[in-house]
Amino acid sequence: MAFSTDDTAYRIAALTDPLREAAREAGAIAQGYFRPGEKTSARIWSKDGGSPVTEADVSVDAFLKIRLSQLLPEAAWLSEETADNDRRIGARLVWIVDPIDGTRAFLSGHRDWSVAIALLLDDAPVLGVVHAPALDTLYEAQTGEGARANGAAITVSSTADLRRAGISGPQPMIDAMIRRVGGMTPLAKVPSLALRLARVAAGDIDVALVSRNARDWDLAAADLILREAGGCVSDMSGTDPRYNAENPVHGALVAASSILHPRLIEAMTGAAEQSRAV
Repeated sequence: MAFSTDDTAYRIAALTDPLREAAREAGAIAQGYFRPGEKTSARIWSKDGGSPVTEADVSVDAFLKIRLSQLLPEAAWLSEETADNDRRIGARLVWIVDPIDGTRAFLSGHRDWSVAIALLLDDAPVLGVVHAPALDTLYEAQTGEGARANGAAITVSSTADLRRAGISGPQPMIDAMIRRVGGMTPLAKVPSLALRLARVAAGDIDVALVSRNARDWDLAAADLILREAGGCVSDMSGTDPRYNAENPVHGALVAASSILHPRLIEAMTGAAEQSRAV
C-alpha cells in the first residue's frame, strides 16, 4: 500500500518505535563482534577502492534490509553494503542505511561508530536514527518533532562566537578553518560522520567538518537530527545536501548551529573571494 497525501504523516509517525527497536537490534548484532580497545572478532576484507568491510557490516546490513522492508515494503533501498540499483531513483520513499558508520573505528576497538538509518520522503529525510551501541546512545528525529538522545530532547550549542567554538573533523580542514576564522578550539575527530553531526545536534561540538566524498548513508539520518535540534549542514557555499541523486556522493560539508552556520559560510566565501581578488 502506497502513502496517500492523507496518511503519510500518520504512517511515518507509526514507524518511530519499530525503527528505534530495529536500530537497537542492529547495534546488538554489531556489538557481538566489537572488542573495546582491541581488534574486532569479525572477519575483515577490502572493498574496491581499499576501504575495509567486516562480516559485522554485512550481517547488520542483511538484518536491516529484511526488517525495514517488512516495516515499509514499498520503500526503495540505498545502503553502503548493498549493490545499488535504479529502483530508488525517483522513488517517493527510500531507506538510507549505513550498517556500521565508522568501520575503521569499529574494527580497531574505538567506541565512536554508529548504525545510521534514514527514511526519505520525496528525497528529504523525514525519520532518522543514529545509534552508537558502544556508547549506549541513540539519537533520533522525526520531521517537525524535534531531536532526542535516549529519549531526552537535545539542542545545538548556544555558542555565538566563532572564535570560541569547538571544531571537529579532518585536521587539514580544521587548520584551514582556523586560519580563516581564528581562535577556534580543535576537538578530537569523531570517526563516524553520522555521530560527528549528531554530537553537533546534542551541543557537544559547535562545528563539524566533513571532507569530500561522503555518501548519503553517512549523512541523511544525522542531517535530520541536526536540523530538528536547531542546526544545519551544507556545502561550503551554504547549499543544502541533495539526497537520492543518481550518484549519492557529496562535496566538503560544514555543520553547525543555525547561529554559527551563516557566519561560517560568510567567513569561507569571503576568504575565497579575497583569494580570487589577489
